[in-house]
Amino acid sequence: MAKIILLFPPYWTPAMPHLALPALSSYLRAHGVEVIQRDLNLEVFERVLTRDYLTQSMARLRDLARRGAGPGTAVPPERLRWALAEGAKLAAQVEAAVAVIRSPAFLDGPTGLQAFLTIVQSLEVASLPFHPAALDLLSYTPPAPVDSSRSLLQAVRAEQRNMFLEIFRRGILPDIVREKPDIVGISIPTEGQMLAGMTLAHLVKQSGLPCHVTVGGPHITMLRQQLPKAPALFKLIDSAVAFEGEEPLLRLAEAVTGQGGLAAVPNLIWRDGAAVRVNGPHPQPLSSQNWPDFDGLPIVRYLAPYPVLPLLTAHGCYHGDCAFCNVGYGRAGHFMPLKSAQVVAQMLALQRKYGIRHIFFADEAMTPRSMREMSALLSAQGSPIQWCGCMRFEKAITADLLQAMSAAGCRMILFGLETASERMIELMDKGTKRETMGRILKESTAAGIWNHTFFFFGFPTETMADAQDTVNFVYAHGDAIHSASPGEFVLERYSPVQQRPRDFGVRRIIERPEKDLAIYFDYELESGLDDQMAKTITERLLDVLPGKRFGQYYAQDTYRLLYAAYLHEHGRPLPGWLVAEADGT
Repeated sequence: MAKIILLFPPYWTPAMPHLALPALSSYLRAHGVEVIQRDLNLEVFERVLTRDYLTQSMARLRDLARRGAGPGTAVPPERLRWALAEGAKLAAQVEAAVAVIRSPAFLDGPTGLQAFLTIVQSLEVASLPFHPAALDLLSYTPPAPVDSSRSLLQAVRAEQRNMFLEIFRRGILPDIVREKPDIVGISIPTEGQMLAGMTLAHLVKQSGLPCHVTVGGPHITMLRQQLPKAPALFKLIDSAVAFEGEEPLLRLAEAVTGQGGLAAVPNLIWRDGAAVRVNGPHPQPLSSQNWPDFDGLPIVRYLAPYPVLPLLTAHGCYHGDCAFCNVGYGRAGHFMPLKSAQVVAQMLALQRKYGIRHIFFADEAMTPRSMREMSALLSAQGSPIQWCGCMRFEKAITADLLQAMSAAGCRMILFGLETASERMIELMDKGTKRETMGRILKESTAAGIWNHTFFFFGFPTETMADAQDTVNFVYAHGDAIHSASPGEFVLERYSPVQQRPRDFGVRRIIERPEKDLAIYFDYELESGLDDQMAKTITERLLDVLPGKRFGQYYAQDTYRLLYAAYLHEHGRPLPGWLVAEADGT
């Protein structure tokens, strides 16, 4: 049978693995395919956060300081001076800082904060030679637009701007050449991974290795109609897979080893000589027995004090109607829940196999029914695992359910608040009520669960009064919201707003020909806050937030989960997001 190397490129959080490769590996291995999975996102962070790499970065920066740089690419002088002054100290400290973040010492506030700041600053020093590109703990900013195929094709070869070229050449590429796979599969869930993913494809092709290079993942799925119109990209890849990759990759493995043709692989977009072919789909029900397989991933090396693994309770979203959301990527009716007993069995199996005590459910939204069933099953096992996940503000979420979830190990719930304006809730098709949202936040806090909320400003036709409703709600529940992610509305491909703009007060969606790989669009509104005003509201809200002495725990979801679990274990209260901290907190 075929050999497949599955690769997960940056950027993603380096604090826990993504579920994509373990899910694919499990399915393929169960069907006899030899699979090697590599989390290159983690490997890039591991390479960059070393004394050796920062020393090399300093040499590059000194060279830049001597000779200058081309127009539009020069490192800002004040940042260059800072890096040259601080870089040697950071290089000496960075490996110890990584060791702290990988240990329980990270949960000691002052110790964890110092390590976190060292890593943040070290990443800036490492990125500066490739300015304007920037890699940090929360994102990657590419040196050029990746929503343009022309720009992307240039960036994958840009030695002076693409930091991944050298890292991949010295790291993963020799391993790929040595393994001689039949297929190299690159998972690209987000736009932020597009440059690194396509750089990998470019290097594999450039090596002359006789293998089939394919890409897949949610971002590729969103581009399924655009890729055939950008044939130059197929100089880097042989094919792309839309939607779920399990069955297509298995059929692709058969095809490349002479057991079928590419035309029979479902949801495949592939190069056929000078042409690009698009295969039709067929139903692909995913078996609930297809448990993710993390073998081959370095579970203990992620940048977190305890390993956290992702799981699902369902595929898709049971609501699926929110106007701003593109869940399903234009495919309707895609919700497949797993049986609660099977989910709990997976949790316990992961605990036994890897010794983990924390699970992050990556669902769009977990159902109240599954939470009730899972909580009973976990409590019967002594609640051995601490976990979190996303939920909707449903009336069915009662105080009793939240108490049961907490007793079963739930330490954090991530809620899609979005807005507290009743008019906007209805326009967004959220299906929630402000009164219910407030009740659940209070009852969840009473149960000892950390509440994280997402909300945004600037949905079409939103007024200042609507935005004020949201701000007022957040402040009114400041002691029941423990962290939040405020932001601005983005118009995304395959969302109801993009599909039916007039229904939501969008006069015109601006599609720029040069942005042939765009998934986000500028737009003109009939009325309401424009994007700049929405950004201003967000910034002003953030500007007046009370400071947090140990902000490292608020930086991203994995750290929030582990911090909430730490507070619970030590019997300490949950700090309100809008509540000023007393000294010693």
